[in-house]
This record gives sequence, structure tokens and C-alpha cells, in this order.
Amino acid sequence: QVQLVESGGGLVQAGGSLRLSCAASRSIFSVNAMGWYRQAPGKQREWVATITSGGSTRYADSVKGRFTISTHNAENTLYLQMNMLKPEDTAVYYCTMYDAYDRNYWGQGTQVTVSS
Repeated sequence: QVQLVESGGGLVQAGGSLRLSCAASRSIFSVNAMGWYRQAPGKQREWVATITSGGSTRYADSVKGRFTISTHNAENTLYLQMNMLKPEDTAVYYCTMYDAYDRNYWGQGTQVTVSS
């Protein structure tokens, strides 16, 4: 079992930046992939970004060029750097992991609110 704990959310004005962190309870060195999803009020959870074990990254079109996903393997941490934030980025952000056996784990989420 793996525990994922997100942090770094908060209230920011449009155009500002936040960096989300997701700390894993064990090594992330051998996982298949990690990613971020978000869920806005009244909407379904949507995919934001993914990073694979090989370091490949993919982004949703809505965040491409503004968000950057990365990992720090030595610290067992996943990051999401969010720049040029927009009110429509307001959501609860969740990190997720697919381990070496493709078992899927989720964090509890962190709230990001962008004011206009």
C-alpha cells in the first residue's frame, strides 16, 4: 500500500503561480507513471498531466505551456508547477500513481482557488 499526500494548494490571483507537491510513502523510482488530475465543483474529475518512469511528460491542452510536472526521486515527491493561473484552474487537485504492477493509488486532494 502506498500513501500519497498532496500539499501546496491555496488561494492565488489570476496570473499567479503555485507549486503542488505529492509526497509518497515509499520510493517512486520504479513506478510506471505518476500524474495529476483535478475536479472542479459540479464537474467530473479530469486529467491534467502525466510523467512516466522514463521522464516523458504529457499535458492536457488546457494547461500546456503553463503547468510543468516533475519528480524528485530522492525525495519520493511529485510536483506540479502551475504558472499563469486562470480562474478556470480552480479545482481540487489529486495526485495519482501507477506502480510497477500498475496498481493505482490516489491522494486525498488539495484545493486550488484562483480569483479573478
